[in-house]
Amino acid sequence: MLLLQTKIEEIPKIGTAYQKKLKKFGIKTIQDLLFHFPSRYDDFSEIISVAQARQRLSDTVCVQGRITEVENSRTFKKWMSITQAVVDDGTAEVKVIWFNQPYLAKTLKEDDFVCLAGKISLGKEGIYLNNPVYERINSLSENEDLTHTGRIVPVYPETRGITSRWLRYVIKPLLYRFAEQIPEFLPREILNKFKFLPINDAIWQLHFPESFEAADAAKARFSFEELFLIQLSVLKEKAKVMHKTAVSCPMDANLMKEFTSSLPFQLTDSQKKCSYQILKDLEKSVPMSRLLEGDVGSGKTVVATMAALSVVKNGHQVAFLAPTEILAKQHFKGVSKLLEKFDIKVGLLTSKDARIAKGDDIFEVSKKSLLGDLENRELNIVIGTHALLQKNVVFTDLVLVIVDEQHRFGVEQRAGLVKGIKSLPHLLSMTATPIPRTLALTVYGDLDLSLIDEMPKNRKKIKTIIVDPKDRKEAYNFIEKEVKEGKGVFVICPKIESKTGKLQGIAESNGNTATADFVPQNYDLRSILMNEVKAVKDEYERLSTKIFPDLRITMLHGKMKAAEKERIMVDFKNGELDILVSTSVVEVGVDVPRATVMMIEGAERFGLSQLHQFRGRVGRSDMQSYCFLFTTSPDQLNRKRLKALVECDNGFKLAEKDLEIRGPGQLYGTQQWGVPDMAMEGLTNIFLVEKTRNAAKEILEKDPTLEKYPLLKERLRNFERRIHFE
Repeated sequence: MLLLQTKIEEIPKIGTAYQKKLKKFGIKTIQDLLFHFPSRYDDFSEIISVAQARQRLSDTVCVQGRITEVENSRTFKKWMSITQAVVDDGTAEVKVIWFNQPYLAKTLKEDDFVCLAGKISLGKEGIYLNNPVYERINSLSENEDLTHTGRIVPVYPETRGITSRWLRYVIKPLLYRFAEQIPEFLPREILNKFKFLPINDAIWQLHFPESFEAADAAKARFSFEELFLIQLSVLKEKAKVMHKTAVSCPMDANLMKEFTSSLPFQLTDSQKKCSYQILKDLEKSVPMSRLLEGDVGSGKTVVATMAALSVVKNGHQVAFLAPTEILAKQHFKGVSKLLEKFDIKVGLLTSKDARIAKGDDIFEVSKKSLLGDLENRELNIVIGTHALLQKNVVFTDLVLVIVDEQHRFGVEQRAGLVKGIKSLPHLLSMTATPIPRTLALTVYGDLDLSLIDEMPKNRKKIKTIIVDPKDRKEAYNFIEKEVKEGKGVFVICPKIESKTGKLQGIAESNGNTATADFVPQNYDLRSILMNEVKAVKDEYERLSTKIFPDLRITMLHGKMKAAEKERIMVDFKNGELDILVSTSVVEVGVDVPRATVMMIEGAERFGLSQLHQFRGRVGRSDMQSYCFLFTTSPDQLNRKRLKALVECDNGFKLAEKDLEIRGPGQLYGTQQWGVPDMAMEGLTNIFLVEKTRNAAKEILEKDPTLEKYPLLKERLRNFERRIHFE
């Protein structure tokens, strides 16, 4: 007996090859298939006579008729097969032509009745219906239950071997059988308040709508539903934190004044405001959950260091997590330098290194020694990668966790760091990735927001220039001039090794799932092939042998060992290298004040926010800096994006622009989270986001554990298994 949770392997007519392809979409059960929604629709709903169709040259039309002739032939050079038919409906007849589908001559026979939808074209032999969608029918009647023609027809996300036609063929019978079995989990009060379609009607209208209005109504329901589940998940996490206790760390105003006076620069007003918000949160006995958001180079680390100093001087420990070893080591040097006058012991722990800094002295130690100091409370702050999350790392008195560029760090992760301690550490999460308001209200809605929205006063605006192929030589001359003055240059390339062969294979396959690992979705693959696919190794060879043979050039990429990467960055920072050719490994946190030029190859292949991150790697001193966007793309959308970067240096405005142009799935990797497409689209709609947030709040205020809503509770549990905000 088939049920909603029946695996696709048990569905008749879905063979092994199809099963594998469906699983690429995450489709494993009948329910998954029913929730594989169309991405758009073709409107074939108006069926007209053949006589009328012949008058509508270049229009897409839908007609019905009887096949009077059908045959296959080949073009003169024999490289293309042509299937030709003649269809008559009593008002007139029209020739029908299909290209490279010879099987149709066996599928469609003389005297078959068909419904056809396609473009009316004019050729040497007169008017014909060009490559139409077809469907056999019983008679020339408008009462038939049509699937591929004669209606609003769903078009689905596809991959090679999985077409929309095949999906319609499989999904429609399953809807007849199972649509009524799908449980309604949205609370009755929400359905009534927003006048949503019941789920059984909505799923029919989304797949095979009676009208575009019905499709919109169904889409509105499912968009709300997915965002509502995200909001419930996030708000439940927030409530979970609010029911925990934390250690209170009273702020010492004199200590903070002493710290700010020791800095070689003045804090901006924005840094002061954010510091105050965080320090006041640390005074509470409820765990802080705060996101410190600031543009590249705005000074987030100094604000975080003030929070760490306050906690340490209250007698407790701090953990500082960084996403990479390069960044962990940079934070270790920076934080220990900022605190060298305050008698604080700072440790560094990565998978390969263990170091301790006190005052202006730094010692290499064994991991065993560092872990012993940590457990004995002799180590105040430990900075590291996810090596800090290992079972053998024991904090005796951890009160604050600072997480850089890893927004999701939930209750369970925090609790895992404080084995045997009842209180939960305060959390300060930092990001240089500007987050649009809609995203902040949903995915990061459990975190309070502190925003550093101004840059240090001595920074000059980075000059951003789009460089076309004809202007390359001039740009290279300028770069060489900067190097001769002792300045450093970053060169960013999209990938480590040339992917031309792989790209060619993907383009020929005409599939789109294979693009995910290195080609941005929504980009035309063949136009990418027209461009040279830049690669770090290729670019390093070209620059060092042909363009700048007299300069000191090296390359950096993620496949290198940590020690080698660190050595290269130190040499570059100290002026022993002129040009660093790199992948996006330099995107986050790398600080080289002497670097004044950021040169980005294939700039059209990056999103605005990522380009802005790259740009922020220069302009970190009082010297004038430049960002060159090298592109060969004639695409107007790409040009529009790059011009937005030239005109705007505010990361938050750019994030909103990027959200508008590309969508949140591309921006923040949300497609990696398992969040459905409809929720992704909904994230661009602030009104929908606020509506779902308020609805989730109301439900949780009535019933925090959702005991009165068992179907909603179960649906949320399944949803949370599928998504992972990391």
